[in-house]
Amino acid sequence: MDAWSLPLLTFFPLVGVVIILFLKPEAKNAIRWVTVLTALVNFGISLWVLSLFSTNNPDLQLVVNIPWIEVAGFNITFQMGVDGLSILLLLLTTFLTLISVLASWTMIKEGVKSYMIFFLLLETGMLGVFVSLDLFLFYIFWEFSLVPMYFLIGVYGGERRMYAAIKFFLYTMAGSILMLLAILWLGIEGQSFSLPGLVTNTSANIPSDIQLWLFLAFAVAFAIKVPMWPLHSWLPDAHTEAPTAGSVILAGVLLKMGAYGFLRFNIALFPQATVKLAPWMAGLAVVGIIYGAIVSFAQTDMKKLVAYSSISHMGFVILGMFALNSHGVQGSILQMVNHGISTGALFLIVGVIYERRHIRDMDAFGGLWSVMPIYGTFALIVSLSSMALPGLNGFVGEFSILLGAFDSNILGSYWFAGIAAIGVILAAVYILKMYQNVFLGPVKSDENKKMKDLSPLEILTLVPLLILIFWIGLYPRPFFHLMGPAVDKLVTAIQAAALTMH
Repeated sequence: MDAWSLPLLTFFPLVGVVIILFLKPEAKNAIRWVTVLTALVNFGISLWVLSLFSTNNPDLQLVVNIPWIEVAGFNITFQMGVDGLSILLLLLTTFLTLISVLASWTMIKEGVKSYMIFFLLLETGMLGVFVSLDLFLFYIFWEFSLVPMYFLIGVYGGERRMYAAIKFFLYTMAGSILMLLAILWLGIEGQSFSLPGLVTNTSANIPSDIQLWLFLAFAVAFAIKVPMWPLHSWLPDAHTEAPTAGSVILAGVLLKMGAYGFLRFNIALFPQATVKLAPWMAGLAVVGIIYGAIVSFAQTDMKKLVAYSSISHMGFVILGMFALNSHGVQGSILQMVNHGISTGALFLIVGVIYERRHIRDMDAFGGLWSVMPIYGTFALIVSLSSMALPGLNGFVGEFSILLGAFDSNILGSYWFAGIAAIGVILAAVYILKMYQNVFLGPVKSDENKKMKDLSPLEILTLVPLLILIFWIGLYPRPFFHLMGPAVDKLVTAIQAAALTMH
C-alpha cells in the first residue's frame, strides 16, 4: 500500500468530486460537508505520506513507475515520487486546501456545487505537479491546474473577473508553450521523459550553449508563475478579482509551482546553465523584492497591497534558490511554506472585513481594534509574520536566504544580499502603514462601529495558520531536517558543475 500512497494522495480529491456530482445543487450544506471531509481526509493522507518519508534519505522515495504510453520509440511513464524538495509543498497544498474550503463555507452562497468541484479538481492538479517525475505527466498536471483556477476567478471573482481570468490563463499558457518545446527536445534527445533518467544521462551530455536555451525555455514558464519581475502583471489582477479562498490558494500554492519548477527541473537538469545564469536570476529577484515592496506601499486597496507584497516575498525565494548553497536553498523552500501561510492568512484577514463591508479601501476604515479586538490581534500577528519579525516564521526563511546569498561563491557579490535586506525594511513600512490605517486611530464611520468580531468558524480557519507561524518561528529544526539531505545532494551536484566550468 505504501507504494501507492502518492497516487492515492493526488487523486483522492476526485472521490469528493464524484460524490458531489450526485448531489443536488440545492443541497449546499451537504456539498460543503463532503468537500471539507474530502480535504480533511486528504490532509490525513499527506500526514501518512510524511510518516512513510525517511528524513535521512536524500533520494526520491515512495516512487511509482508504471509504463504508460509507448509510441515511436518513446516510453512515457506514470512516474511519481517525493523527496526533501517536495515533501513540505505536498503538506502545504493539502493544509491550505482544507483551510480554503473552510473559509469558503459562508463566503460562497451561490453556485456552491461547481465551486467545490473546481476546488477539489485544483487540489489534484497542484499535488500532481509536486509529485510527477515524468516530464510529460508533469506538463499535463501543470496545464490541468490552470483550468479550475480560471473558473474560480472567472465565475466567482469580482467585477473585472473575466479580464483577470483570461489574463491569468493567457500569460501562463504562453510560458507553457516554450516549456513544452524544451520537454519535447529533451524527450527526443534522451529517448525518455523520465526526470531521474534525464538528470543522470542527459544533463552532463548537453552542450552548455544548448543547456542555456533549454534553461531559458523552462525559466520563462516558471518565472511567469512565480511571478518574477517583469513577468508579474497578471498577478495583481488575478488576486484582486479572485474570491478570498481563491486568493489564498493562488498565493499559497500556485505561485510555489513556479519556484518548485526552477528547483526540480532548471537547476537539476541544466547545472552549467544554472551556474552561468545564477547572478542574472538573483539580480531579477532583487529587483522584484524592491519593486514589489515600493508598489505595495502605494496601494490603498488592501488586497492589491497583499498581492504586490507576494512579488517581493517570492523574490526572496528565487534569490535563496540561486545562491546555490545549502543555506540559501533550504531558506528558499522554507520561505515558500512561510509565504503560503502568512500571505494566505493575510488574504483571509482582508476577506473578513470585505464580507462585512464589501469594501477593501484602507481609507474607509480606522480604529477597528476597538470594534473587533480578536480580529485585530489575529491581524497583528499575521502582519508581523509577513514583515519577518524575529520569533515568527517569516524571519527564519528570510534570514537563511540572506545568509545563503551573502555566503554564495556562485553569485560572487555581497550586493545581492545587501540590497535584498532593504526589502525587509520596506516590508515593515507598507505592512505597518496598512495596519495603522485600518486598526488604529478613531473609528471613522457608524458602519464600522456595527461590525461584528470574528465568528467561531473564522477563528477555526485562522488558528491553525497562527500555530504554524509560531511553530516555524520558534522551532524550525524539523522543517530543515526534512529537506536537508535532498538539498545537500542538489547543491553538491551544482558545485561539481561549477568546478568543471573553471
